Amino acid sequence: MTATETPPRKVDERLVVPSDVRISTIKGARFRRNRIATISMIAAFVLATIPLMFVVGNVIVRGAPVVSARFLTSDIPNDASANELSGDCAKLQKYDPTAKCDAAPAVKSQPGMGPAVIGTLVTTLLSALFAIPLGIMAAIYLHEYGKQTRLARFIRFMTDVMTGVPSIVMGIFIYTLWILKFGHDRSALAAAMALACLMLPIVVRTSEEMLRLVPNTLREASAGLGARTWKTTYKVVLPAALPGLVSGAMLAVARAAGETAPVLFTIGAVNSVEQAKTITGQSTTLSFQIYNLITNGGKLSPQMAWGAALTLIAIVLILTTIARTVSARFVMR
Repeated sequence: MTATETPPRKVDERLVVPSDVRISTIKGARFRRNRIATISMIAAFVLATIPLMFVVGNVIVRGAPVVSARFLTSDIPNDASANELSGDCAKLQKYDPTAKCDAAPAVKSQPGMGPAVIGTLVTTLLSALFAIPLGIMAAIYLHEYGKQTRLARFIRFMTDVMTGVPSIVMGIFIYTLWILKFGHDRSALAAAMALACLMLPIVVRTSEEMLRLVPNTLREASAGLGARTWKTTYKVVLPAALPGLVSGAMLAVARAAGETAPVLFTIGAVNSVEQAKTITGQSTTLSFQIYNLITNGGKLSPQMAWGAALTLIAIVLILTTIARTVSARFVMR
């Protein structure tokens, strides 16, 4: 070893930083407070999950026995009574556990929710087509162009007011304007417009918040390359905010699919699958049928209502899964 060389230093093993810095730097009272906060958050999550799991489990247990392919495609009976069921006692007891095999009625047809399934899909998709593009464009104006101008602040204020308006008001508004004033009949189109009015403020507010989360550095970099504001918004901002925009849109769709009050005044009532396929004619939805079955009473109505509720949850789950998958594909690209 020459004079100019320095001897190698011995590394003190006690000074080696562990893999998790958070654990090594929290000691004593701070460690105990951190552990208490962690346990409290986990307990709060579990407590919040218990009611949700109870509701979902209850719907599955009560609705699964009656849900089948025929249930999802058959016509709705005019009277949810035992006379509408087939002579199969096992099938009859799905709807009425107190039924006896000796008392099974003559063969007719198994009651179903086919028209309500079709009506729910039609009205939900129509309302989404009305509200989601308009809401996203409004959010783009508010955040990218309007910013803090008087008009933008006024639109934000009115959007917040509309968010808190009861859903029945939207139904009365479309009923008064579209049906009474212009003379149109109750239809899936009228119900879709009422649901779109309900969805619009949710889409606007959630979309604006998602656009606000996009870093300004991306906008500045695009502007530095000479891109105009509209092109920056279309090519940079919207792709970056796409997952959040999809999540906000699906929140609005999920609320619209389960709403009952707006469709009571606007959609009418049909029992046939063929009648429910039209857009400009009367239709029905799962939420409307759940309300109708529960209010009418009877032994079979509650079981059919549980089946309709399970079907509605499944539809919302499927639509949400499809939307998340599509948004994930766009993000990967």
